[in-house]
Amino acid sequence: MVNQKRAIHFLQKLISINSVNPPGNELAVANAIAEHANKAGLSTEIKAFSKDRANIIVRLKGRNPKKPSLIFSGHLDTVPVGDNSWKYQPFSAVIEDGKVYGRGSCDMKSGVAALIEAMIILKERDEMLEHDVIFVGTAGEEVDCIGASLMVDDDALKNAGAMVIAEPSNGRVFTAHKGALWLEIKLFGKTAHGSMPSEGVNAIVHMSELIERLKKFTFSYDQEHALLGKPTLTISTIDGGVKTNVVPDQCKLTLDIRTIPDIEHAQIVEEMEEILKDLETKIDHFHAELNVINNLPALENEKDNRFVQLALKTNKELNQVSVEEMGANYYTDASIFSPSLKIPIIIYGPGNEKLAHQPDEYVDLNQYIDSITYYAELAKRFQFKEVVA
Repeated sequence: MVNQKRAIHFLQKLISINSVNPPGNELAVANAIAEHANKAGLSTEIKAFSKDRANIIVRLKGRNPKKPSLIFSGHLDTVPVGDNSWKYQPFSAVIEDGKVYGRGSCDMKSGVAALIEAMIILKERDEMLEHDVIFVGTAGEEVDCIGASLMVDDDALKNAGAMVIAEPSNGRVFTAHKGALWLEIKLFGKTAHGSMPSEGVNAIVHMSELIERLKKFTFSYDQEHALLGKPTLTISTIDGGVKTNVVPDQCKLTLDIRTIPDIEHAQIVEEMEEILKDLETKIDHFHAELNVINNLPALENEKDNRFVQLALKTNKELNQVSVEEMGANYYTDASIFSPSLKIPIIIYGPGNEKLAHQPDEYVDLNQYIDSITYYAELAKRFQFKEVVA
C-alpha cells in the first residue's frame, strides 16, 4: 500500500529544487533522492561528473544477482520556466484540487519520485525479488542526454534485462517514440553599408531561398509508422544581421526533425547537403555550412515482445487502460540506452505529456499514486526468462 503522505511530500521536495537545464543542478536532486532512499534501506551511489551535475543509482537487491535486472530510469533536469507568468511560483510545489504545480511536476519529477517510492514499497514489504531493481537517474536529458551517455557503460546496467522510463504518458504504456535530428545551417554573405547593398551579399536574402526549399521538403521514406505516424520537419529558429544599416553577412537557422524507426538520419543529412549544393550552383555567392547538433534515434521494440506485453497487461488490470500499443512524439533517454543495451524499453509515467514545458505545469496526484502501484506490481511480475524473450 502506498504511503500517500510520504510520497506526496517527496514529490514536493523534488519539485522545490531548481534543476533547470542549463545549467542543470542535478546534484541537488540526486542528493535529495539519496537521502530519501537511504532512510528506507536502499543502497545509493551518486556519480558526479562536473560542478553541481550528477547521475544517481539506487538499488533494490534481489536474491540472485546473476538474474537480469529491471531498470527504472528518469531524468533529473527540467526545461526553463519561460517568460510567461505562472499561477503559482514554479518551484513552490503548491497543491490545489488534487494537483501539484511546478516546473518538472509532470516532466518528470513525478515519474522519478514514483519509481523511488515503488522501490521503497517493495523493500518495506520484505518481498525479496529474484532480480535486482535498479533506478538510474540521469542528468541533462532536456539538452543533450549527457547523463544517459555517461551511464551506458556503467556496471549498474551490465546485467539489464528490461527498462521502464517514467516520462509522462498520461498513464498509458508507450512502446515506441520518435527520434530527433537537430540541424544548424549557417549561410555566409558579405557585409556592406546599408545604403550600398549591391556591394555586399545579403545572407538573410539567401536564407529566404533556402527556407522556400525547406518548406517543400519531403522525406524520401514516406510510409506511415503504425505507432508514430510520419516524420516531421520544423524550422525552429532563425538569427541574422547585426544592425539596421548593415548588409547581413551571416544568417543561422535550426531545424527540428522528428523521425521514425525506418528513416536513417545520415540519409536526411545527405539530402540537406544536396539542397545546399544545388543552391550554391544556382545562386551567386551562396555559401553554407551544415552542422548536426543533436542526433537521437527513434525507439521501437520487437513486435510482441513479452516484457512489453506484460507492461500492457499489468496496466489494463490495474488501471483499466487498453492493451493497445502506443507511441510518443517526443524522445527520451531510450535513444541512448536502446542501441547499446538492446533490451526492451517501455515508457510509462504520471502526467499528461501535453503539459510538459508549459506554464502552470502540474501532475494529477491520483495518477501519481497509481503509477507507484503500477511500478511496484510490474517489478514483482518481472521474470526475465518468462517475459523478455
